[in-house]
Amino acid sequence: MGTSGNAVGALGRAATLEKAARRRSGWYARYLAVFGGSQLLLVPAALLWHGFAAAATLAVAQVLLVGGLSAYAARQPVVRRGFGARHGVIVATWGLVFAGTVALGSTLFADSVPFTAVGALACALPLAIGAGLEQRRSS
Repeated sequence: MGTSGNAVGALGRAATLEKAARRRSGWYARYLAVFGGSQLLLVPAALLWHGFAAAATLAVAQVLLVGGLSAYAARQPVVRRGFGARHGVIVATWGLVFAGTVALGSTLFADSVPFTAVGALACALPLAIGAGLEQRRSS
């Protein structure tokens, strides 16, 4: 009877630990939400604002954004299994959409406000989907 009691206790502690880890892993949804929200400002600035001042300001803004988000991520105590692959897919998808949006917005759709609005939403979409899925996983 003692052995089964120990097993039940160990399973109970494991379930408690899993619940705490799941609850504390919600930070990644916030990370993606901030990154996605920033695209609604940075993409229009990249496509509609021209010149050296624009390039310098956008470079500094991107460095501050990525640096701040990286510092935030590094301080988190919980990283769930499969995080690296999930993050890689989300960021790679965002990167492809961002690169395509900037390339098309700089050549074929230069200074087009409608294209810029759609492009900003398209760049935010993979991050918003990732945030939504991560929010569901951490609940």
